[in-house]
Amino acid sequence: MRALVVLTLLAVLVVAATSYESHESMESHEYLNPFLNRRRANDFIQADSRLRAITQERIRERSKSHQEHQRELCEDYYPCEMYAFRHGYAAAYKHYFGGRRRTK
Repeated sequence: MRALVVLTLLAVLVVAATSYESHESMESHEYLNPFLNRRRANDFIQADSRLRAITQERIRERSKSHQEHQRELCEDYYPCEMYAFRHGYAAAYKHYFGGRRRTK
């Protein structure tokens, strides 16, 4: 009999703990209107974080590696690009632009 009372009391406590709705869950009012207004849809993204991301992208564009600069220079010169398809960009850059300055 005593075990039955303890089990009943535990069952009541479990039901009370799982069915309790806190004030925090009621204040969002999502249960009334789950859809956002168009103007408020992007409020969670901070404007300065978007600006910071754009700035970081611009910095990455300006600070390219030495090999990337060489590859872009080689891609702009058609014979170098054709040579690069066969032997690689490092060898093509060295063949066409390495060591000496080209004059027009």
